[in-house]
Amino acid sequence: MISVYKLKPKFQQLLNPILMLFRRIGISPNHITVFSVLFSVLIGYILLLAQENSLFYLFVALGLLFRMMLNALDGMMAKKYNLQSKTGEILNEVGDILSDIAIYFPFIYFEGITLEYVIGFLLLSVINEFCGLLAKIISGERRYDGPMGKSDRALLVGLICIALFFSDSILRYIDYLFIIAMIMMFISSLLRITKSIKR
Repeated sequence: MISVYKLKPKFQQLLNPILMLFRRIGISPNHITVFSVLFSVLIGYILLLAQENSLFYLFVALGLLFRMMLNALDGMMAKKYNLQSKTGEILNEVGDILSDIAIYFPFIYFEGITLEYVIGFLLLSVINEFCGLLAKIISGERRYDGPMGKSDRALLVGLICIALFFSDSILRYIDYLFIIAMIMMFISSLLRITKSIKR
């Protein structure tokens, strides 16, 4: 299935200089993970404020890109420098779920978006990550199959924010975008489980 996650190797290559700098100044994978969660709370707060100042939508879009960079860096550092740990794995998995909730929860307060669709989007985001973890229990391999995995959700919301910066007319169609995203997350969750069973 098509997913932004498949671009991860090339994205990681671009981040190698930053990775070496972080390592040189003593930043650990867990430091990056914790900072990513706190930064996600900030992104969510900015998204909430964006209804009053459309410029903030651009900050959210850039923040989502920066968060994707942080998510890639913690894993890269852990693997490259043999800094993997059980604590790090827990922080990473729990942190991803908390970050998604922190960033996307403010959509609940947006006029023009059906509350049930936002709640469904949040719940399926959590279920999708849970299915990826469950796959590891079943087959020993964490699965990231798309469509609409973590990176895809960030891309979708980033594009929505860019559109909202220019005009709020997209709000007329945003319910449909959330419905499509939910269907895709449901498919993604099924793929993660079924592929792990077949291994």
